[in-house]
Amino acid sequence: MTNPYRSLPSVDRLLADDLVAPLAVRHGHDAVVAIARSVLEEYRGAVERTGDPPDRPAAEAVAERAQTLERSLRRTINASGIVIHTNLGRAPLSEAAIEAMAEAGRGYSNLEFDLDGGERGSRFTHLAGLLRRVTGAEAGIAVNNNASALLLALSALATGGEVVISRGQLVEIGGGFRIPDVMRQSNARLVEVGSTNRTYTRDYAEAITEDTVALLRVHSSNFRIVGFTESAPLAELAALARERGLLLIDDVGSGALLDTRPYGMAEEPLVQDSIAAGADVVLFSGDKLVGGPQAGIAVGEAEAIAAMQRHPLARAMRMDKSSIAALVATLEHYTRGEAVEQVPVWRMIAAPLDQLRRRARRWARACGDAAEAVAGSSMIGGGSLPGEGLETVLCSVTPPAGDATAFAAALRAADPPVIARIERDRVLLDPRTVAPSEDGEVQAILGALCATDAARADAAGSGAGDSAGR
Repeated sequence: MTNPYRSLPSVDRLLADDLVAPLAVRHGHDAVVAIARSVLEEYRGAVERTGDPPDRPAAEAVAERAQTLERSLRRTINASGIVIHTNLGRAPLSEAAIEAMAEAGRGYSNLEFDLDGGERGSRFTHLAGLLRRVTGAEAGIAVNNNASALLLALSALATGGEVVISRGQLVEIGGGFRIPDVMRQSNARLVEVGSTNRTYTRDYAEAITEDTVALLRVHSSNFRIVGFTESAPLAELAALARERGLLLIDDVGSGALLDTRPYGMAEEPLVQDSIAAGADVVLFSGDKLVGGPQAGIAVGEAEAIAAMQRHPLARAMRMDKSSIAALVATLEHYTRGEAVEQVPVWRMIAAPLDQLRRRARRWARACGDAAEAVAGSSMIGGGSLPGEGLETVLCSVTPPAGDATAFAAALRAADPPVIARIERDRVLLDPRTVAPSEDGEVQAILGALCATDAARADAAGSGAGDSAGR
């Protein structure tokens, strides 16, 4: 009688298996050895209980468990056509921003050290001058995201007082984050005026009392109300605020520093225009249309920004050294007039249609008859320019096996994962949101998957024919 324990591999033989050997290189020898020993221990237990070894090869079990060693945060290829994809990390960074982050993280830096005076400094100084130059404001500060910037502004400038806002601007952004909830956290009292679709300057004026400290405008960056609408012009609100001795806080959301109209999109409020119109504090995101790292930026009147900087919440919300370095490098693209060429978000927005068509056709050729280049639309995303599409050319794949959901899942399972979208049983991939340097990976993955899918379809057809013949 054959000893069933002899069918189990040794640890050394298991580590030499073609499935397991690459895992030791990727994740480290000791970690994979621990998994191999754990699997073999369980297999010996199974033999002891049943007298037979498990049917599944031990190498497969080790390979499956080694997946827990994979980093959960991975590079993905965004072929969805959504430029600022919140679920995929929003704005990709420029090469200069990436290099700046690496430089800041590689060793020590003068993050909070005054090199001239040889004493403690402030991390806020590294961005202050750039924010002034880019926006025209007197001062600026950056914290970890725009929700934080709004909470900090209200906490530092409006605690205990009333803040007047239009009912049409009581927005909810991602993750159930609502403007009224932020205001409650800041201890500012919300005063709603106007209606959902129409609010006039006189509505703000009539709501002002001796307890009012600020007027707040929030840009509806992730939705749009059309039809019978009216909103108070910012310049009129600024004049009213000055007349009554109040602050005007303008949350413009996506933070456009360049005019969106030349690229075929609707007008997005420019930060510079809000400052010029008289807003005391303008708030916006750093990782949307600015195209930098996650950040919440506040620019405006020097005294108001200084009050925000002094508030205890500023420390809790501060940016780390790598994010500051990346934001500095991103803003420098704007001061040099090179943002469209160097900031990936703007490079994608400005991508020529002929270039997109050539790339989509190359992708389609990798799939043979299963794919073609077709006209379509890209979206800005990230709560920016809702409903605005950019004309593009897509690689449209009709999976040979006929299952678009399975094909899209296979794309996501590739290395690196490719994120596409499904429409009318077709898998659509948009070159606008894929870096040209990633084209080779996309073509190789598409070619392999289409060939596998075609073989599966042929096998299914042969099986059906054999069945019919019998």
